[in-house]
Amino acid sequence: MLEEIRDHVAKVIGSIAKPANIVFTPELPKTRSGKIMRRLLRDVAENRPLGDTTTLADPAVVDELKTRAAAEATEE
Repeated sequence: MLEEIRDHVAKVIGSIAKPANIVFTPELPKTRSGKIMRRLLRDVAENRPLGDTTTLADPAVVDELKTRAAAEATEE
């Protein structure tokens, strides 16, 4: 499915936008107001230390994303 999505992005947007990796997850880190914490997603994707996670509705989601991202990177 990864290759299918990457090919679709390359066809519709252009090959420059083709993602190197895609991590499928049942939930995203959100604040109590429902806003997605894109900063945390970037930190996980770039393997940087996480900043403030105190405003998250469910901080365990970030740990799950880190685990899945590490597993996906290992498979490649």
